Amino acid sequence: MKKHIVFIFLIISALSRANVKMPLLFSDGMVLQRNKEIPVWGWADANEKVTIHFNKQTKTILADKNGKWMVKLAPEKAGGPFELSIIGKNKISIKDVLVGEVWICSGQSNMEFQMYKLPDFETQKNQADYPMIRQFGVAQDLSGTPKEDLKAGKWAASNKENIRDFTAAGFFFAKKLYAELKIPIGIINTSWGGTNVETWTSHQAFEKSDEFKTMIAEVPTVDMDEIFENYKKSLLENIRKIQGFDVTLANEDQFKTFEFNDKNWPEIKVPSLWENQQIGNIDGIVWMRKTIILTAEQAKSEAILHLAKVDDEDKTYVNGVEIGTNNLWDKKRIYKIPANILKEGRNVIAVRITDYSGGGGIYGDPSDLKIEFKNHNLALEGLWKFNVVQVKISVSPNSYPSLLYNAMVNPLVPFAIQGVLWYQGEANVWRANQYKIAFPLLIQDWRTKFNQGNFPFYFVQLSTFDEFGGNSKKGSRWAELREAQFETLKVPNTGMAVTTDIGNAKDIHPTNKQDVGLRLAAIALNSVYGKKQIFSGPTYKSQKIKENQIILTFNNIGSGLSTPNNTTLKGFEIAGADKVFYSAKAIIKDNKIIVSADQVSNPVAVRYGWADDDTEINLFNKEKLPASPFRTDNWEMITANEKYSISK
Repeated sequence: MKKHIVFIFLIISALSRANVKMPLLFSDGMVLQRNKEIPVWGWADANEKVTIHFNKQTKTILADKNGKWMVKLAPEKAGGPFELSIIGKNKISIKDVLVGEVWICSGQSNMEFQMYKLPDFETQKNQADYPMIRQFGVAQDLSGTPKEDLKAGKWAASNKENIRDFTAAGFFFAKKLYAELKIPIGIINTSWGGTNVETWTSHQAFEKSDEFKTMIAEVPTVDMDEIFENYKKSLLENIRKIQGFDVTLANEDQFKTFEFNDKNWPEIKVPSLWENQQIGNIDGIVWMRKTIILTAEQAKSEAILHLAKVDDEDKTYVNGVEIGTNNLWDKKRIYKIPANILKEGRNVIAVRITDYSGGGGIYGDPSDLKIEFKNHNLALEGLWKFNVVQVKISVSPNSYPSLLYNAMVNPLVPFAIQGVLWYQGEANVWRANQYKIAFPLLIQDWRTKFNQGNFPFYFVQLSTFDEFGGNSKKGSRWAELREAQFETLKVPNTGMAVTTDIGNAKDIHPTNKQDVGLRLAAIALNSVYGKKQIFSGPTYKSQKIKENQIILTFNNIGSGLSTPNNTTLKGFEIAGADKVFYSAKAIIKDNKIIVSADQVSNPVAVRYGWADDDTEINLFNKEKLPASPFRTDNWEMITANEKYSISK
């Protein structure tokens, strides 16, 4: 009996000696924010005494009844490396701790865009030895309720081995800051491609918003397992409704053959990611087929199939014969068609596409989708047949509000930071008008949660991308989203990097992230670090109507308005009371712009760069920073009545 009592006593003693535990953010190689109080927190036994040592500071605290504790160290000057020690019933030593500037980098795929995706990555890799620049990579995770700690994550110093996974925009920002300040720079990368602003915003913020409180009242505290099952059910039902038949791999071997009859398959536009069309946001396996008619001469010619790009993996067949395969999502597919495969009359191209994550389908430049013969090309752009045969079930971060805030932001609170860099908006273009409320709400939410005042919040305005062919005549969701971003500058201590000149109308992920980082850095250096400089291109201020002309004035003109190499201004349109816009003549005079068009004798409004694809616009200041697109009218936009809602 005594042995049992001793044994039970030993178990109780062991259980009572729970280890002090720290958030993953507090780990070797970390960077702490200088010149601010430094919150340090963790978990221990209820009422356990915890002592924290850092540099010359020592703080002691008792954990509360739930085992939580937090101290605030006095502000420190930039420096290091130091050691941070946390002592309770055990001791944790966090080594190689630097003190400098800490910025959160967040948003969707253009912030997530890693260094290894850059065209000049090998050059960048060989120039990446910056031990004072460090990134904490937050692992992607979802949660229906706020989490106390991250799923995973670690600090990594910039070097040849680590740089591949750094956020490119964030790294170039950090590199410029380090060059100017010569102190440690830490970036916390918490980003996820394809995500909307609502998933990054807390439940409490929606509750306090007149715009969203009705919506959030109908959203229960969600269980991720339940979300998964509901999502799986709705996804499969939706695909079944679109196709008219079940999602199944049965008989898929027939789909590559010439003989298979695909007349009952639905059609989809190619090239274009299927997320932008009726298939929607799925990962999995989809067959696509295209029937073409060839002449006898074409059938006997040498031929090369150009299949643009396929996200992620393709197996491509012509008349049942496999002619190529690739698993690189951003690689152009160029496959030689062997002799005797093509025939006079009907021919069938069949592509088995496997999408592992993110966007899916055949996408890219329509001119890259063709069969190339010796003396001519046959275009393959247009409608293709499709059949979804397998859906990889994973809950989208956009399924419910706050899922990413709960899992990837809340665990960072209240870490001391200097500010936030934000690169997002592509997933909100359908609700661009409501973004004027949703984006400022997120900014206020994060400032409230971190409780460090109105810290700097700098963001990237969307660059060109011809997603819908939008323009002034039929409306442009992308232009409306850019306007929503521009209007967010009314929020105190915000800044916007304009990127109209460094986008790619055919690629939603433009690769020039260096200029993005440098433009964000220019805002920070001017507004935070006292290094005064021109950090913005021209922004619309006012208009004056004079007979058949409209005279525009601008803020942020720098040394003066200009165009590259003094070329003619492009991208201006003018309209009368009938709201019909015409391409306009625009000239720079006395740092104002005079706009007119022969078709409009009584003008009332001007637009600039009002299109999904605003590639050609060319208004800059002499510091070579581009002007933000704008409009002078207040006419109703095509997204005016689009509201965020939860699919049930």
